[in-house]
Amino acid sequence: MGGRGTFAVGNNADYTYETVGFIEGIKVLKGLNGKHGLPESSHSSNAYIKLKPDGTFHEMRIYDNNHTLCIEIAYHPEKSLTGNNHTPVLHYHIYDERFSRNSTGAFMRSPAICLPEVMKRTYKKYFRGIKL
Repeated sequence: MGGRGTFAVGNNADYTYETVGFIEGIKVLKGLNGKHGLPESSHSSNAYIKLKPDGTFHEMRIYDNNHTLCIEIAYHPEKSLTGNNHTPVLHYHIYDERFSRNSTGAFMRSPAICLPEVMKRTYKKYFRGIKL
């Protein structure tokens, strides 16, 4: 998978992610060359997953029909939800026009929201290694 496009100004762009597996049909990506997060947009998939080095779920990004990031589900500490920087919690962020755009024009995200039971049931098959 290329960077923010696989063909830029007539040249092939360097790959910044590699597919390292699949969970229930969703690509599991690993960043290359110091890239740690998941892509802000998708060229072909409606979602991508990132795992922690031990193979447990870390993050999933879901994209709309225009390949734009709309929801991010994550499992890591969120001080605003747990009161500390140590306790991981399943939560999500919304990316859309309700939130201002940053300097690159991308939508900013909502504050962290605890993952409700209905979303846990819907997405639990992707939460490898997490006890619900």
